[in-house]
Amino acid sequence: MRRNFLTALLALACGFAGAGLWSVSGLDNARTRAWLVANPEVLPEMAAALQRNEAQVRLAEVGDAVARPFPGAVLGNPAGKRVLVMFTDYACGYCRSSERDVARLIAADPDLKVVIREWAIFPGSENAARMALAAAQQGRYAAFHKAMFAGGAPNAEGVARAARAAGLDMARASAFAASDRAAAELARTTQFARTLGFAGTPGWIAEGQVIEGAVGYDRLKAALDGSEAA
Repeated sequence: MRRNFLTALLALACGFAGAGLWSVSGLDNARTRAWLVANPEVLPEMAAALQRNEAQVRLAEVGDAVARPFPGAVLGNPAGKRVLVMFTDYACGYCRSSERDVARLIAADPDLKVVIREWAIFPGSENAARMALAAAQQGRYAAFHKAMFAGGAPNAEGVARAARAAGLDMARASAFAASDRAAAELARTTQFARTLGFAGTPGWIAEGQVIEGAVGYDRLKAALDGSEAA
């Protein structure tokens, strides 16, 4: 993987360095290497450009489907025109800390729809993700989502407590959580995450930008505004 990345960087360097890096017989690797050694400040820019290009290719593979939520699994304005997609896990501490940023973004923009994709990657979190989908089906997703993150670990007691706090019909919720439909939705989200190249949670899509990690309010706001943030 590292070899492929360096090869791609080398190819990208040609475009940055210009025609002077080419010989009559093709790419002059020695001259390219020398130029890069003499101008190392371009490497971070090249790496960022390469990552953006690769992200766009992956995003095109998932298409618009990734931004279409499981019915009800949204925060903010369900009819909002500006969309932030968040891949999250209730056992993820970084996801929990990012909840403040998401709440702040929603408060600042009444046209923001936050599509939550339940990506249960931590041990013990799948039951919480399944119950979250059950809450979405009952129109109580936001209440369950908030109670789940406020309640600590997503163990059986925590999931039941959050479900009661959200006012779920427990019999209906338990039946749906155990259903093939819930399993299929979790599998679908996992496939989206793998296609996008996410290594963990949280993961984000904002205005065509694929972002990984707890990057904070400013970075997410900049992406939603269609700009890059340092």
